[in-house]
Amino acid sequence: MAYGVMTEAADRKRRRSRISSSTITVDARKVPAMPLWDKVKQELDRAGQAAQGALDEGKTRLDALRARQLANKAAQALGYAVYRARQKGGDIDADTYARLSSTLAGHEAEAAGLEQRLDSFTEGRRAKPSDSDTTDFTATADAPPAPDSPEPPPAA
Repeated sequence: MAYGVMTEAADRKRRRSRISSSTITVDARKVPAMPLWDKVKQELDRAGQAAQGALDEGKTRLDALRARQLANKAAQALGYAVYRARQKGGDIDADTYARLSSTLAGHEAEAAGLEQRLDSFTEGRRAKPSDSDTTDFTATADAPPAPDSPEPPPAA
């Protein structure tokens, strides 16, 4: 008898369901895959997209910060050039002014473009509220007060 039980167990093990992406094979029959696997895949895809969006936004924030820092350095260089020229009793020459002001304008334009892109990230998040953003956390009359509430709970 023990031999027969082991054979049945081995047979059951051999006939276990094999899961593929769209169907499950059970006892040589193909049945549609469970919707649970589809849900899991959808949630993983959504989490991946959210993570990629966060990475893109973070990279854009860093790029905007660097562009703003370069614009500040260019403005500082322009200010020092004007200050030194005035200290000598003259005015800054046109070539130096054109070079420094065009550098400043280029960095300002880059920073403004990146900040506009950041605004679009923010607007995109506001346009797509997640399920957790729409949860209603308002207290009901039957709910007990918060632990730090000054009012004692109603007597039953």
